[in-house]
Amino acid sequence: MSTEQTVAKAQLSVRNIGGIDETSVQFMPGVTILAGENATNRTSLLQAIMAALGSNNISMKGDADTASVEMTIDDETYVRELTRQGTTITSDGNPYLEDPTLAELFAFLLESNEARRAVSTSADLRDLIMRPVDTDEIQAKIDRHLQKREEIESELEELDSLKNRLPALEEDRTRLKGEIEAAKEDLAEKEAELEDRDANVEQTREEKAELEDRLAELRSKRSELEDIRYELETERESLDSTRSQKRDLDGEFDELPDAPVGEIEELESQIDRLREQKRGLESEINEVQSVIRFNQEMLDGDDGGLLNALEPPTGDDESEVTDELLANEHVTCWTCGSEVPHEQIETTVTRLRELSQNKLGEISDIEDQLDALTDEVRDLEEKQRRREQLQRRRSSLNGEIDRIESSIERLTDRREELQTEIEDLESEIEDLEDDSYEEVLDIHKEANQLEYELGRLESQFDDVESEITRIERRLDEESALEERREEIIAEVGDLRTKIDRIEEQAIEGFNEHMDSVLDILGYSNLERIWLERVEREIREGRRKVTKSVFELHIIRQTDGGVTYEDTIDHLSESEREVTGLIFALAGYLAHEVYETVPFMLLDSLEAIDSDRIATLIEYVEGFSEYLVVALLPEDASALSDEYRRISEI
Repeated sequence: MSTEQTVAKAQLSVRNIGGIDETSVQFMPGVTILAGENATNRTSLLQAIMAALGSNNISMKGDADTASVEMTIDDETYVRELTRQGTTITSDGNPYLEDPTLAELFAFLLESNEARRAVSTSADLRDLIMRPVDTDEIQAKIDRHLQKREEIESELEELDSLKNRLPALEEDRTRLKGEIEAAKEDLAEKEAELEDRDANVEQTREEKAELEDRLAELRSKRSELEDIRYELETERESLDSTRSQKRDLDGEFDELPDAPVGEIEELESQIDRLREQKRGLESEINEVQSVIRFNQEMLDGDDGGLLNALEPPTGDDESEVTDELLANEHVTCWTCGSEVPHEQIETTVTRLRELSQNKLGEISDIEDQLDALTDEVRDLEEKQRRREQLQRRRSSLNGEIDRIESSIERLTDRREELQTEIEDLESEIEDLEDDSYEEVLDIHKEANQLEYELGRLESQFDDVESEITRIERRLDEESALEERREEIIAEVGDLRTKIDRIEEQAIEGFNEHMDSVLDILGYSNLERIWLERVEREIREGRRKVTKSVFELHIIRQTDGGVTYEDTIDHLSESEREVTGLIFALAGYLAHEVYETVPFMLLDSLEAIDSDRIATLIEYVEGFSEYLVVALLPEDASALSDEYRRISEI
């Protein structure tokens, strides 16, 4: 197996771009020099590359109404079709880049490139570097995150408030529980006392019949009220238990993943296809095994009777098997009856056995897939069955909760009715009683009051219990809210530092590469050219705001070794060109343009002397997969002969 790597070539076909009628050019990774005098279509070819990559900064041939460019990279082809419509040019097709902004700023470094000219025109360097970054969208994201953080913090503050309420509520619950137990004991004592007093009351039936009837009715009502109170207590306990079961089932149900029927059907369809494939392979193996056994019997000489019965072949219609059965020691071919070499039959049998083994291997792979798919279907079906079981149980519990709540409501209403009826009976008895019954009636009143007080305490206890449960459920959300708040804080930090990181990378990249380039190009009186990020207060409308700017510093050195700061206006044309190119390179690296744009283009370097052009290209060539440079012949001659040259376009 070859270990050579495939070289990624780029093929470009051009028609009616700039001054080019039609041409086709192939680019290899590395440096390509377009060598020629001015007006030799070098810039037109660079524009064609730009057009294929997605730029709209294109000019068509003056006498053409249509133009096209096609580029193939890594077996992918990108086409642009251009049409002249009056004074405008429209384009169609699929360029390499959807958005060419980064490339036009930092990769297409022709003479008019904005980043390259920014130094000499004293443009806002920071604004140019940050132009591809949607700072408004970043700020909008920050604002949305901050709003969400405020909402979460508001919820957490509410949870803190609820958390602070819990101790008092728990104290209330404990207190009410004690008071309820005490009220039950008092009520039991009063009812026992009432029973004793009722047993000792002796009145003639004729005189006290009506009073006795009322007292009997009062006792019956009070007995029923006691039963109602007991049923209410039982139903409330049952409601708490049922709700607890429902919460447990809800938790288990929520943790179970969905198992859509469609997914199971798709898996079963895959299983059916694999089983059908397995049956086909098994059938093929059976056929191959039959052929192997027959041929082996032929080799062992066990089928002589069959061979004697074979007719010799007629005409030219001989099978492919016959053609393969030829060797030194001959046997009779079972397909045609002719003599074929013994060794060739053995070779064929060996090949058939290898084929059989390969088929068996395929079956083994299919069986592994079947086992995995079957297990997955079984697991999904089990989870689905469990979900359905849980759903049915949850529905049943919901019905039970509704029933118990209805029962509690009914019992509560009946308790209130009984309390009203008891009060009415007590009023009637007051009218009928005499002094001998006054004490008994007072006991009835006290028992009734205790019953009422017990109901009130139990109602308060239920309210406190419900509030504690609600708060505890809310507090379960606290951990998730705190985690989300930390995530948002981290995301806001990343968004806020994103702009700073790009600015710092651009500054560091410019300063590092500028130092290196000045060192290798040997500008004798230039000590250093460097960028500094400073904060300045500027006016926007009626208000002043602080913004960062990139400040360019130029440090010169006299023959006597004295350094001083100079201005851009005093740089030579060559120095300005180099500084502009390095600034564009800094943007190229800060925005990682090399990740999306395979080409870097250079032209109009005449202001730099030939030797320095050669040194500069050698320095830049490693930053892009394809570096295409347009040079005059005398400048191109100073470059390494290893670079590919195109001189005719």
